Amino acid sequence: MDSTFTDTTRRVAVPQQAPTVDDGIPRGVRIAAAWAWRFILFAATAYLMIRLIAFLHLVVVPVAVALLLAALFEPAVRALRKRGVNRSLAAGMVLVGGLVAVTAGLGLIVQTVISQFDDLSTQVREGVQQIQTWLARGPMHLTQAQLSGTVDQLLQKISENQGAITSGALSTATTLGELLAGFLLVLFTLYFFLRDGAQIWQFLCRLLPRPARIPAARAGHYSWHTLSSYVRATVLVAFIDAVGIGIGLAVLRVPLALPLAALVFLGSFIPVIGATLSGAVAVLVALVTRGPIVALIALAVVIAVQQLEGHVLQPLIMGHAVALHPLAVILAIATGVTVAGIIGALVAVPLLAVANTAVRYLTEHPRGEPTPDREPPGTRPTDDDQHEAEQTPQPPPDRDRIEHQRPPVATSVDPDQDGLIGGAATG
Repeated sequence: MDSTFTDTTRRVAVPQQAPTVDDGIPRGVRIAAAWAWRFILFAATAYLMIRLIAFLHLVVVPVAVALLLAALFEPAVRALRKRGVNRSLAAGMVLVGGLVAVTAGLGLIVQTVISQFDDLSTQVREGVQQIQTWLARGPMHLTQAQLSGTVDQLLQKISENQGAITSGALSTATTLGELLAGFLLVLFTLYFFLRDGAQIWQFLCRLLPRPARIPAARAGHYSWHTLSSYVRATVLVAFIDAVGIGIGLAVLRVPLALPLAALVFLGSFIPVIGATLSGAVAVLVALVTRGPIVALIALAVVIAVQQLEGHVLQPLIMGHAVALHPLAVILAIATGVTVAGIIGALVAVPLLAVANTAVRYLTEHPRGEPTPDREPPGTRPTDDDQHEAEQTPQPPPDRDRIEHQRPPVATSVDPDQDGLIGGAATG
């Protein structure tokens, strides 16, 4: 028989797998169990991270504040660098200029409070007497004995808790020491963020595995753009709120109009609830010092300014900076307050905006390529109707003109060109 046609096929024995316990479990249950232990691992990691941040809050909070301030001041440093100023000198000039501006503002506010203190104390006493008279003659019909009894009970509570008040004063002194240390740490960190921010980000990206460096660097570039836009938009909206409410209080001759306007400015950095709370304080001061009629007018001014902010300023200014659903903003603020109090509420929305940009970019561009429109993905609207309206076909634009006007995505390694982390978006 010819060897050419010899059957060379070999029999291969395939071992049969032994039955396992998983064979008797439905597939849906196995999938749910797999997701369950991964979720438990994620929750445990998040819990440990929160506990670590709480333990290191004296370091984490100043660094977070310095990062927000760096996003605000970085354009000034970049402008000085373009004019040939040394990067160390540029960062120092911007830092000193910011300190002078803040110190001058605080000095003006303190001087206003001191100059109006005597008149304010007199008006407060008269306002309290008017409120007592209204409580006695108004719909509540409280007697003078009931009012006096309430005051006596309040004084008795204060005397009974004198020890707690004393210990609270001691803890306040400790807190002031922590605030001073945190303030110095903010200045120190802010200077180096403004001076060496890009180099710091490049160093962090080099710690990652090589395939993840370019996507992480590009995601950081877009996230930094989102953070900078958010901070500048928030400052502008807060300034407009403070000016509007401050002018209204000054026209109504409400005492401490300037400090109240400063309080509105600071409160506006906490979205949704900050301006409302600070506006309520302004109305309360107007009620105590100028009476209920002026307080109602002040309330109308506060509501009008907040409506202008909510329906005009926020969509016009903030809408081009970040695109977050209102429910996500509320939940982020509530979580921030629960975890870290006022500081948590302050940094919750910027953190959410940065995470939104980074996650959306890495989901759509896992290999680290730039977005087609050179814009961070976190600025696209979350409302489907608005997004569809923006996606309506338009006439083809002049590509040469757009490419000439559009700034390129950061591709240099010069830490002075693209802000804190923009220069790291390179290969």
